[in-house]
Amino acid sequence: MKLHADQPDGQSITAYGPGWVAVNGQRKEHSLVLSATGTLQDWNCARFEDLTAAHFEQLGNLAGEAPELVVFGSGARLRFVRPALLQSLMAQRIGVETMDTAAACRTFNILAGEGRRVVVALLVEV
Repeated sequence: MKLHADQPDGQSITAYGPGWVAVNGQRKEHSLVLSATGTLQDWNCARFEDLTAAHFEQLGNLAGEAPELVVFGSGARLRFVRPALLQSLMAQRIGVETMDTAAACRTFNILAGEGRRVVVALLVEV
């Protein structure tokens, strides 16, 4: 019997390291947003300290569909944003999980592979 790895329908995070993330083998050296349906966008924020409510508002309707969960990768270490910045997501009853960027990459791949409506927002700091 031959075993084959599952091939995801959308895009997946194939690698990551300090200051970069690879989506389907393409290296990105800036913050990004990726949905389980395959929508990939730049996330215009280079530092944790620069995050605003507007950064999180755009996550509530990525690719025309509200996710059930947003996974926020806060950079090389775990940092939590002020709850006020997440107000728009909470008002839409969208869950938010915060973890370091490496853990967020792994978690996104698992949840997307299960067919969950998940969006990952990755803060990639240099």
